Amino acid sequence: MKLSKKLLVIAFLIAIVPFANAQKKLASPAETVSGKINGASITINYGSPSVKERKIWGGLVPFNQVWRAGANEATTIETDKSLTIEGVTLPAGKYSFFIIPSETESTIIFNKEPKQWGAYDYKEKNDQLRVKIKQQAATTSTEKLAYFVNPNDITLSWEKWNFVMKVQ
Repeated sequence: MKLSKKLLVIAFLIAIVPFANAQKKLASPAETVSGKINGASITINYGSPSVKERKIWGGLVPFNQVWRAGANEATTIETDKSLTIEGVTLPAGKYSFFIIPSETESTIIFNKEPKQWGAYDYKEKNDQLRVKIKQQAATTSTEKLAYFVNPNDITLSWEKWNFVMKVQ
């Protein structure tokens, strides 16, 4: 094969590989949900993993450890106005969002460093707000992790648990 043909083949392969990779379905696709609560615009960005017949709470997501509340990059929550989360004020801004789940109640964390990969570089000293909530058993199982911005709360649903944060 002549050098020019080899270069042409190499150029073609270099061009096609990114396209082929883009066609793969992500295991935990990026999702965005937005809504308003008391006039505040709220946007949540997260990776949405699936249960895939795994034990989630106390298994894939260990109890009593900081979890990124999604997949891949840390979940972020952004609000253009101050919110009251479970009775405590969260100033307007963009935050990474973490949960420390346990069998009976969970710690909800809004951290001032929104650009993080997972919870690997999480630092408690950067927490803006921490509150405790009791997660709720769901009546049905949610296969793909999902967030909902409702009129009076933000809810994370996955597998057989709902984390409902009262918001004003």
